[in-house]
Amino acid sequence: MKGSVMTAMVSIDAVGKSYASGFEALKGVSLDIHQGEILALLGPNGAGKTTLISCICGISRPTRGVITVGGHDVIDDFRAARRLVGLVPQEINLEPFEKVMNSVRLSRGLFGKPRNDAFLEKVLKRLSLWDKRNARISELSGGMKRRVLIAKALSHEPRVLFLDEPTAGVDVELRRDMWDIVAQLKADGVTIILTTHYIEEAEAIADRVGVINKGELLLVEEKAALMNRMGRKELRIELSEPVAAIPEGLSDYNLRLEDDGLTLVYPYDVRKERTGITRLISDFGAAGLLLRDISTRQNSLEDIFVGLVKEQDGDAA
Repeated sequence: MKGSVMTAMVSIDAVGKSYASGFEALKGVSLDIHQGEILALLGPNGAGKTTLISCICGISRPTRGVITVGGHDVIDDFRAARRLVGLVPQEINLEPFEKVMNSVRLSRGLFGKPRNDAFLEKVLKRLSLWDKRNARISELSGGMKRRVLIAKALSHEPRVLFLDEPTAGVDVELRRDMWDIVAQLKADGVTIILTTHYIEEAEAIADRVGVINKGELLLVEEKAALMNRMGRKELRIELSEPVAAIPEGLSDYNLRLEDDGLTLVYPYDVRKERTGITRLISDFGAAGLLLRDISTRQNSLEDIFVGLVKEQDGDAA
């Protein structure tokens, strides 16, 4: 973030993007992304995620503001900035009759890099594509085509990798393989920016999480700190016998009745000095309820994300 002692690999300063129609896709977004971190950018459809990536990669020109990659301005020093960036787009746009190795080799050449088949072999092996190196792209499954897109993005050895909805439409096994690949790239010092609809993806691999909606960056925070600061917990109390309604003596606790009367759920704020749990358990006994089991559930990142977007939509109303 601004004022950090770390050097930003990608710096975005007051960036806006407007169209002739008057629509504002980005509204003064500012963000520093540091070397070797994984930033997950969450937001609903039309939030501005892809527009922001397009501006950083030089595909779209921002209306205002400044973006630098590795210290190079993406407009004034486009070629130097773009050489540092690898982009895996949402759409699978590949030449169907080209062989995998040739396609990846071509991408490397487009960035002015000398031929290095030994490096490309490492990339293809890492992505489980080596056995398919001589296959035509039209012969590959959708998941394998997605891997080819990543191989092409990595072919010129970028220091920043953008993954725009990389696991949309792929199966769970392939998604987890991609998470492993991302972890390996992070270990190599590559900076990774990931946009995703799969919030468990952000929860699994991100260092920081950004939430964007209606062209505004609502927050950027370390994932663990965000979940600790904004997360709520639920105490789930399983009863020995079902109840038809919450006893009157427990009406002050904001309890919820679930599982056909067998479970009472008590939401509480982990940040508060007193959670009220001790008093609740005591009052349970006074209400004549017998407990079978007690467990807790931490609010997920999805709960936090949905809450932030709803809050912004409420402010706009």
